[in-house]
Amino acid sequence: MDDVISVAQIESIRARVTALMPQVRADLEALTRIPSVSLAAFDQAQVDASAEATAALLQAEGLEVEIVREGGRPAVIAHIDGPSGAPTVMLYAHHDVQPPGDESDWDSAPFEPTERDGRLYGRGAADDKAGIMAHIAALRAHAGELPVGVTVFVEGEEEIGSESLPAILERHGDRLSADAIVLADSTNWAIGEPALTTTLRGMIRVVVKVSTLDHGVHSGMFGGPIPDALTALIRLLASLHDEQGNVAVRGLKSGEAADLDFSEDRLRAESGLLDGVDVIGSRGSLLSRLWTMPSITTIGIDAPSVATASNTLVPSASAKISMRLAPDELDLEAFELLRAHLESHTAWGARVEVTLDDRGNGFAAQASGPVYDQARAAFADAWGVTPVDIGVGGSIPFVAAFAERFPQAAILVTGVEDPDTRAHGANESLHLAEFERVCVAEALLLARLGSMPRD
Repeated sequence: MDDVISVAQIESIRARVTALMPQVRADLEALTRIPSVSLAAFDQAQVDASAEATAALLQAEGLEVEIVREGGRPAVIAHIDGPSGAPTVMLYAHHDVQPPGDESDWDSAPFEPTERDGRLYGRGAADDKAGIMAHIAALRAHAGELPVGVTVFVEGEEEIGSESLPAILERHGDRLSADAIVLADSTNWAIGEPALTTTLRGMIRVVVKVSTLDHGVHSGMFGGPIPDALTALIRLLASLHDEQGNVAVRGLKSGEAADLDFSEDRLRAESGLLDGVDVIGSRGSLLSRLWTMPSITTIGIDAPSVATASNTLVPSASAKISMRLAPDELDLEAFELLRAHLESHTAWGARVEVTLDDRGNGFAAQASGPVYDQARAAFADAWGVTPVDIGVGGSIPFVAAFAERFPQAAILVTGVEDPDTRAHGANESLHLAEFERVCVAEALLLARLGSMPRD
């Protein structure tokens, strides 16, 4: 492919971004100090403050900015025109964050960004306020001379399922239409190895309730012939996997992941798997099990706690189950398969109720064409190595929503994270040198897209 920008242009942009990084970092730290947790149990005034801070940063770069609400948390939409005939690029990120969890698990205060060993620690420092600042760094690198039109969309409820997104796309979709969409909410393959995310698993989440009694009874007087609901629930949950740990729900789709070098030792190190605990599953490669095959996890159980339990047969018990789906599996079809399995594997005639709690389709990009060519070239310019295409086992349902709403756009799923980021967990962090490369790559991408031949 003939390069659309010169080596001198590449080095000039790189130098501009490097000079901008101290202020970019300062602005990132200021955003990170806002505890913008979008879960309803937290102070939603902080989510408003986060939207307002994001809007102010974009307005300072000359964009026309509006904070919009469609029944949920505030989102920010901003736009600036590019040269006549230039493509328009939409840049996505989200300003809401996960709860910090138990602060005693953190080595520094979760909402006080702190640098240690080249990483910036704090809730949202990576996921996804660094995504916001990568977009702003790219705008600043081209201040006054943007090579493309840019629309920025910063959502305020990604961490709680993006419930308002369909309404936002319906009401404001024309303002968000673009030739290319950059969704900065994923990860890179490793430190020093950039990646484009080309597949995402879908997901469904269900609550299953098992009941055996209309009230609790004495475990000594009735234990033996009378089943308790908690034991019945445990047996039901155990039926979801076979002896090797493969998902046992019949009819689910599976796929094969890219053939990248990924060892069990790396998986153990990145996941924190305890010594002696087995890696489960016997079908497909490790990456296929992570990226393109279904998985099932029990993420919560409602039952008496150990500290408060009495000698009683539990009459009913519930569990929340998260199932990840192959990228091409339809979420509602998978829900019906899971429900059928649960209803047919309940022991001892216990009553079972299965309720759909959340869902989202996966994503598989058509990762070819001129926009993808320029993205890969921008990554290679920024890192000095060729990027790889990866899948991600997590689910980002809004990507499928964008793909459906804007079928003409090339969708680029990029990110600021790395295998040590610990997004959603204690001690979430951002690798600062890697973050600078992300900013360089995005600034170069805008330059490359603006220099492409125009049809």
